[in-house]
Amino acid sequence: MQGIKEFIPTKTKVAYINKLLDVGFDTIDVGSFVSPKAIPQMKDTAEVIQSIDLRDTSSKLLTIVANTRGAKSAVEFDEVTYLGFPFSISETFQMRNTNATITEALERVYDIHNLSIQHNKELVIYISMGFGNPYDEEWSVEIVEHWVKELYDMDIRIFSLSDTIGVSQPDNISYLFSNLTPRFPDVEFGAHLHTTPDTWEEKVHAAYSNGCRRFDGAIKGYGGCPMAKDKLTGNMPMEKMLAYFDEHQIETGLDIAAFGDAMLGSEAVFH
Repeated sequence: MQGIKEFIPTKTKVAYINKLLDVGFDTIDVGSFVSPKAIPQMKDTAEVIQSIDLRDTSSKLLTIVANTRGAKSAVEFDEVTYLGFPFSISETFQMRNTNATITEALERVYDIHNLSIQHNKELVIYISMGFGNPYDEEWSVEIVEHWVKELYDMDIRIFSLSDTIGVSQPDNISYLFSNLTPRFPDVEFGAHLHTTPDTWEEKVHAAYSNGCRRFDGAIKGYGGCPMAKDKLTGNMPMEKMLAYFDEHQIETGLDIAAFGDAMLGSEAVFH
């Protein structure tokens, strides 16, 4: 929702998230504690969290934070299990996305991780620009591994390798997961892939075939990164991934009827 300029009413957000909570996803990203000037759509995240119905769901909640101030707001909510921080291995994009250098972002991660521990939360690091760099900066699996190791040494154990701008391809997806997974066996590596409409399947297949078992998605592929500016490159469509898992007889444990209801509910949000 973050890139939509017209404000989505809080009640509409809550109704949609409630439908998602019925499906049985492991984790739902319910909002961001970020500057309302930067991302106006997320200014009601606190109200959304307080209004959704968590009585009959096994799903856990995640919120995105970009600095320590946002993290201090997020950890006040017992309902939140995970804090997500976008850590870019591109200096240029780290500045564009969080107004911080990589060195400053590392300091933020340290502070946010400690806050998370103190409040019984867990930090999820999104390795932004994880599959390539459009800013003429050097990129390689060794660079990704270097920063994962830096963060791993802070005792962080969940990383979502994030495409951000849709430059991931089967080769670099396979390359990353096949190298990182055995290097850090106690880490949960996820795939946060962005895609054009005709390349989603090869990306999911490459990640799954190389050990990935944590996949981020959005119904109908809505959204993307408002800092990346490419309307053709959306989020990975959840319904496409579920079709892939079903075709390959991969059990997800999700309530498909409830997912269909959530698909219908998405039309009230994204229109």
